[in-house]
Amino acid sequence: MRFLSALMPREARFFALFNQHAELIVAGGRATLDLVRGYADVQRRAPLIEQIGDIERRADKFTYETVQLLHSTFITPFDRNDIHRLISGMDDILDLIQDSAESMHLFDIQTLPPEALRMAELLDSCCTKVKEAVGLLSSMDNASRALALAQEIDALESEADAVGMERMAADSLDPQGMLKLLKLLEREAQDMPEGLSFLSSHPLTTERIAAAEEKAKALGHAPSQDTELERLFEALKEPK
Repeated sequence: MRFLSALMPREARFFALFNQHAELIVAGGRATLDLVRGYADVQRRAPLIEQIGDIERRADKFTYETVQLLHSTFITPFDRNDIHRLISGMDDILDLIQDSAESMHLFDIQTLPPEALRMAELLDSCCTKVKEAVGLLSSMDNASRALALAQEIDALESEADAVGMERMAADSLDPQGMLKLLKLLEREAQDMPEGLSFLSSHPLTTERIAAAEEKAKALGHAPSQDTELERLFEALKEPK
């Protein structure tokens, strides 16, 4: 059966769509870095935010085409559920990039903390690595390099966690709050209500949570027994 399956044609357009979407992820990351790096230039803010929105809308077309192709293809390059999860996850990246950029305008943010630039640099690096990893999907010969890229992205995200916790500590906020959120997301990952489904795209690993614990300790904040975060999260899950 596996021999016969190998002889059957597979739709190769999926990889082209993945790669086209990944190119836009890189463009979105780079535009965000440009926005944050030059945030003091008020005249450039609105055009860059609009550019990010345009990138996201262009990527939506590739997401739609991928889903349509998925519904019309008998033999797919790999499991169709994984294809759907992949393109949805890629779509989430640009959705969240756009949300972040538009929030700067909606909340009339005039200055950004210095950590914002490091966050934008990390985002840009992650987007570049996502593009490289997506470009490797067409061959299992690339599996080891793809796995290495996933681990590099995970390390960058842990670094971003640390940057965020440092900012929290500088603002006299307990960085244990971020650690609690990560643990809460891990616990609720399989039962995330629809209204909070965007949180389920937030990848968690044991190593990432361990790194956040070490960072909180290094910042001089011991674990607390405050359950307010859990209470608020449960309230968000209640149907309105």
